[in-house]
Amino acid sequence: MAVSDPELSGVDLARVALRAAKEAARQRGEQVREKREAKKHGLRSGARADGRDPVPLGAALNRLITERGWEAPAAVGGVMGRWAQIVGPDIAAHCEPKSFDEAAAVLTVQCDSTAWATQLRLLARQLVARLNHELGHGTVKVIKVQGPDAPARGYGRLRAPGSKGPGDTWG
Repeated sequence: MAVSDPELSGVDLARVALRAAKEAARQRGEQVREKREAKKHGLRSGARADGRDPVPLGAALNRLITERGWEAPAAVGGVMGRWAQIVGPDIAAHCEPKSFDEAAAVLTVQCDSTAWATQLRLLARQLVARLNHELGHGTVKVIKVQGPDAPARGYGRLRAPGSKGPGDTWG
């Protein structure tokens, strides 16, 4: 037969309540003392570093980027800003990065002429190697090269309503 613990009553209950009240008062007293010292001396840390010490902006940003896992997007954003330094002034004058798909590791670049698009396709392997050297191995796997945007087709004077242009006469 198991003996159950008797419920606290009387003096025992008063002792437990007194112990809890003393602990709460001690914690409140420490908080009041800390506030009073902070008001009197100002908030400052001691000789050792703690969480209240000022941090340089660059270090704070690096910590934020690392904590959030933004290393690859931040590095690619840096490449977008330093495109001319990475690929050289000749290529940068005729080709510009448009977007980066992080999941597929594809960098999309648009060129201002078909000749430069062809040239960039031939240089794609070396550019991928150079970009991965700057960003870290495997960040960019493929460079997708796009030619220039085609000008919008204007409507001519003699246009049949509902026609789709030169392609509507074929089958």
